[in-house]
Amino acid sequence: MALPTLRIIGFILGIFLITLAVSMIIPMITLLTFDRTDDLQAFIWASLITFSSGIALVAPGRPELTQLRPRDMYFLTTVSWLIVCCFAALPMMLIHHISYTNAFFETMSGITTTGSTVLSGLDSASPGLLMWRSMLQWLGGIGFIGMAVAILPLLRIGGMRLFQTESSDWSQKAMPRSHVMAKSILFVYLALTLICGVAYWLSGMTPFEAINHAMTTIATGGYSTSDSSMAKFSPAAHWVAICFMLLGGLPFILMVSTVRGNRYALVHDQQVQGFVGMLLIICFAFAIWLTMHSDYAFLDALRIVSLNVVSVVTTTGYALGDYTQWGEFAVLAFFYLTFIGGCSGSTSGGLKVFRFQVAYALLRANLGQLVHPRAVIKQRYNKHTLDEEIVRSILTFSFFFTITIGALALALALLGLDMLTALTAAATAVCNVGPGLGPIIGPAGNFSTLPDAAKWLLSFGMLLGRLEIITVLVMLTPSFWRH
Repeated sequence: MALPTLRIIGFILGIFLITLAVSMIIPMITLLTFDRTDDLQAFIWASLITFSSGIALVAPGRPELTQLRPRDMYFLTTVSWLIVCCFAALPMMLIHHISYTNAFFETMSGITTTGSTVLSGLDSASPGLLMWRSMLQWLGGIGFIGMAVAILPLLRIGGMRLFQTESSDWSQKAMPRSHVMAKSILFVYLALTLICGVAYWLSGMTPFEAINHAMTTIATGGYSTSDSSMAKFSPAAHWVAICFMLLGGLPFILMVSTVRGNRYALVHDQQVQGFVGMLLIICFAFAIWLTMHSDYAFLDALRIVSLNVVSVVTTTGYALGDYTQWGEFAVLAFFYLTFIGGCSGSTSGGLKVFRFQVAYALLRANLGQLVHPRAVIKQRYNKHTLDEEIVRSILTFSFFFTITIGALALALALLGLDMLTALTAAATAVCNVGPGLGPIIGPAGNFSTLPDAAKWLLSFGMLLGRLEIITVLVMLTPSFWRH
């Protein structure tokens, strides 16, 4: 890369680090509020180190008349997430006195809104640390939406071309719209977080618990202030979590359209219809099954099932009890649900619902072609024509998504992890879900006992999944580094 390009990338990274350092003031205020000044020094030092590093990158100044090409944006996106994680891990290491590996894993899990954790004793943990974990997920959620609007469409993998504008005029409208859209999305994101926090408070949570859970619910991240996760709170709080996890899994661009006056933007969208319809069917069917195979009343079963199912599908990671104790059917069902994900343009990870719907549309068209070989069958989805470029990108992403999980699982097995732990850890990392399956990393466990090498591999898997793989893989091609 040319020196002016590196300078502007460094300048932008410096702005990110300065912003990160300033945001550490909020946990400091939290510590002062709870009179926990013993942990204050850790945040002060972390903030000073981060701020100084940001100033060092900003000091050379911004080169004039320098524009970032698409390849520069891919590089900036990947590097910015890594750099931010490296510095955001400092408070966790200084407060909790854990290794940098554990701190980095926890931070990467937070910023990618995965929700996997190596920490325990959260009920008595530093309130500043708990606030910082929740803030990381909240910032990571809005950061991913911004990337979905501005970066992923250039790679044809985010699905936003299908839901925002016609593919024929995307290249002319993407960048001008992205700035206006980002502000509107931030407004909706803030509003939903505030409403969610109030709802949690009214359901019986303390203000501190409500604020933390509101941030991690809207970000579909799943960090909690308790080792028991949602099991600590009232049934009313469970329904609040279900509703706002569902909202976090919807396309924020369509929410903006709804706020702007298009009342049917969400209702008429094929992806939203499929997402909500699928969740309703799964939750009611699963609740009936659980009622028949347990002592739960139907409404209790529906609440417990709905929270766990919506949490896994939206890749939030909250847990209400240990669903792996429900039997082998439940274990396998939740493993399948891990891969689905929410809608494109949401804070959720996973494969995303629209890819399943497009695959079904292609299957139906191909079956029709077999029955009527001479017929001209147009492949359409959500009132858009599925051109060859979109189909190719979806197939490419789905293939490498599967390959990445398989390769990561093999690497984890090579480190000595059992098959269930290795496979579900790889899946939950790349899908950004949070808990895996089994006694070690299941809903009742955490990732603290895994080898350090496994934690670094899983951290890389979280980053790949959050950036939808191709954004990172494109930098591994020789043509990316050629002028």
